[in-house]
Amino acid sequence: MHHSSALPLSTKKHFEVLDGLRGIAALAVVVFHFIEMFIPNPENAIAHAYLAVDFFFCLSGFVIAYAYDDRMQQLGIGQFFKARLIRLHPLVVLGTILGLLAFVFDPFGNQWHTYGTGQLLLLFLTSILLIPYPIIGERAFNNFGLNAPAWTLFWEYIANILYALILHRLKRKVILMLAFVAVLGLIYVAKSAGNISGGWSKDNFWHGAARVACSFLLGMCVFRYQLFIKNRLGFLPLALLLALAFFVPFNEQYNWLTEPILVVFYFPLIIALGAGTTNSTRSSSICKFSGEISYPLYITHYFVLWSFLNYYQEVQPSNQTLAWVIPMLILGQIIVAYLALKLYDLPLRRWRNKNLH
Repeated sequence: MHHSSALPLSTKKHFEVLDGLRGIAALAVVVFHFIEMFIPNPENAIAHAYLAVDFFFCLSGFVIAYAYDDRMQQLGIGQFFKARLIRLHPLVVLGTILGLLAFVFDPFGNQWHTYGTGQLLLLFLTSILLIPYPIIGERAFNNFGLNAPAWTLFWEYIANILYALILHRLKRKVILMLAFVAVLGLIYVAKSAGNISGGWSKDNFWHGAARVACSFLLGMCVFRYQLFIKNRLGFLPLALLLALAFFVPFNEQYNWLTEPILVVFYFPLIIALGAGTTNSTRSSSICKFSGEISYPLYITHYFVLWSFLNYYQEVQPSNQTLAWVIPMLILGQIIVAYLALKLYDLPLRRWRNKNLH
């Protein structure tokens, strides 16, 4: 098995461009969620932006294997879980808090009245502990009614747990075989559901398992087989290539095939290119910012969307109005994510690193 010699994480090469691409994917999700709220057929606009989630999973498999494959033995499972929790969980909690506040103080809706204090408390606790609790009917029985995107974190945690317990020990041939089986699972989901957009609701809960299994394992394969494609594209061309995937037109007849092709071949290819590219110093600060903001943006952006939906249904704004309302809201979401990063997430991580070593 190829192992980069066991370097401490801080000295390992950092894949700047991959960080930058993470931000592009997060932004695609935010834009898609707005479009989904007011266009009856979002597939006509930015058809496959929800596949950004599969890109995240693939990137995660790659990055985790890169960061931990050669360190798991001396690091130990406990330390690995600690590191992952402090990286991911503070923002899960914040996303839930924002979701609860927006649910209760929504200026355009008062659906929360139908849920007693006990139910609200239970919703809040399950969301913080990442336990799916799909009871909000008017939110399409989201697994995490207060913070919809948390469903991906649920599966991310499962993938991380399996990585620590089993996957990091397996030879790369076995990982490849598992990935192959997972790809078949994904194609089955795509064929039976017509798309790969499930995982977020009680009705399509298990689709999430198929999505994470396939992409996480493929990401691991890209690293284990050292599929780094040397190139000089840099960040912007790769960002455009990634964005292209989200705009692939929707075709009723072939969609069950289009989406697995994007997930199974195109995303791992982009990661292989991103890992092998050289970046100009000019775009490296963009990549840094984009990478840092991606996770806070992804996990805290949804609280605005339920209010937006209520506003849209109640006020029925014209498209001219929406043309400035939506960009303003997206800018607001980016500002919230930036503040969450600077005032909450980074200080917490610094504190943890100082006090727990």
